[in-house]
Amino acid sequence: MEILFICIMKNKLFTSNFCFILAANFLLFFAFYLLMPVLPFYLKEEFMAGKSMIGFILSCYTIACLCIRPFSGYLLDTFSRKPLYLLAYFVFTVIFGGYMLTGVLAVFIALRIVHGFAFGMVSVAGNTIVIDILPSERRGEGLGYYGLANNIAMSFGPMVGLFMHNTCSYEVIFSSSLLSGCLGVVMAGLVKTSYKAPVKREPLSLDRFLLVKGIPAGFALLLLSIPYGMTTTYVAMYADEIGIRISSGLFFTCMAVGLAVSRIFSGKQVDKGRITWVIQLGMYMAVVGFAFLFVCRYLMIGFPILTSGLFLIIALLLGIAFGTMFPAFNTLFVNLAPNNQRGTATSTYLTSWDVGIGVGLMLGGVIGQALDGFNYAYLLGAILTVFSAVFFHIKAAPHFNANRLR
Repeated sequence: MEILFICIMKNKLFTSNFCFILAANFLLFFAFYLLMPVLPFYLKEEFMAGKSMIGFILSCYTIACLCIRPFSGYLLDTFSRKPLYLLAYFVFTVIFGGYMLTGVLAVFIALRIVHGFAFGMVSVAGNTIVIDILPSERRGEGLGYYGLANNIAMSFGPMVGLFMHNTCSYEVIFSSSLLSGCLGVVMAGLVKTSYKAPVKREPLSLDRFLLVKGIPAGFALLLLSIPYGMTTTYVAMYADEIGIRISSGLFFTCMAVGLAVSRIFSGKQVDKGRITWVIQLGMYMAVVGFAFLFVCRYLMIGFPILTSGLFLIIALLLGIAFGTMFPAFNTLFVNLAPNNQRGTATSTYLTSWDVGIGVGLMLGGVIGQALDGFNYAYLLGAILTVFSAVFFHIKAAPHFNANRLR
């Protein structure tokens, strides 16, 4: 009985540490998602920015994330993780106050870049610490719940942000994100991490900043994240452009519901070893979702009510697709790396995602302005997802099976 009790406690998932980091992760992403659908309107109304300029400004955040990710992994594998986590979280939070104080576009762009650096570090640190906390036998399931915190934030954040955009000043919206970040710093401070002995400083090499074995999977993930970035950033403007009267906040809510439900299913399947199968299933659903998002513009001409309902179904489908893939991709990268390179594995996973998001932000704005509509951006998204699925099946999945460590 004593041995059984020890085994149960060892494999316990919802420890106090795990609950604190879940709360910290939720508050981090709530602050982020609260602003995400509002910023295009803010830049247009306050700075008279065009679609291309909006895409450029928003992509600065993601490009900054991209630049810091590889160094984040190296730092987290070399030094104590929690101080880096708290420092990055604090800087991420303070920037919301900066947004309220600036009225100069150049300063706003500079703040977006610093914000991106901070988010890049705090997200890698959080992901790495949660992997340290989780029992290895339930890592896929735990990562599913960790991502679920993001999804709950995604469910409420954009909806609250768009509601506040219609009823409150921008200062109130920025203040709300600032408050969420402050509470998150408190939660992050309560997380207890085990002592990490200083590691031997090895000669710098590419593998210290990038998980080379993860490059094929990273390329497939990059192709997927391009249309994801275009969707989460421009879907509210797209809905307004084609005349959908349903609140865009409902799109994000439906998408978050799909992400939340599928993550639990996905995490358990990943723990059973079905990593590549889960990813491919999600890819097929994503292709269908982006294709129908493109078609919505033309369906609105003859079937406006039907199209509005379809718009929400698409959001749910895309949520299920990406919620299915996220825990599987995260586990895939971790399973390719030794334990002393968990930070590098996590940063490679998130760097691949950020590159695609950044490209998606820029492409979406350019396509929306050049072709006078965002629908062609989603057509491109469907095509890129097909390419990603084919590449993953032919190259990335066999490469993973040949090089996995666990």
